[in-house]
Amino acid sequence: MVWQLRRAGAGDLDRIMLIENSSFLSDAWSRDGMRSELANRQCYYLVAFRPETPEAIAGYAGLFAPRGAREADVQTIAVGEASRREGLGRLLVQSLVAEARSRGVQEVFLEVRADNPGAQTLYASLGFEKIAVRVAYYQPDGMDAIVMRLRLESPRTVLA
Repeated sequence: MVWQLRRAGAGDLDRIMLIENSSFLSDAWSRDGMRSELANRQCYYLVAFRPETPEAIAGYAGLFAPRGAREADVQTIAVGEASRREGLGRLLVQSLVAEARSRGVQEVFLEVRADNPGAQTLYASLGFEKIAVRVAYYQPDGMDAIVMRLRLESPRTVLA
């Protein structure tokens, strides 16, 4: 499947929230919270779509990575039900990591629900390692979060 990605904007909020609310039944971001993320210059949000239907967002992902910071956080990632198991989640995470690297980040962190082994496997396959558990992190259901970290190689200096 061929996907295209572009930077998300305020005009994508309605379509993002449709995926958000259907993907995260008990702990979805609020509309105001997502609007704030999309407007935050320290964040980098992407939407994904098929080239033939650019108005139909299939997934999105967001990164908090202030320029000059050594650490970044994957804020959220979701793929609509109809587009799952097609490599889109992997592409979105890889794109966020590439952006983090371009900003000089050395470590990327994320939290993933303890009851989501599929996502944990995806993140591990991309080099993320489990480093901690946040007990009862996800509310209102009290599910634990697994904290994962990806260490990025420092940029190599080329001497002429």
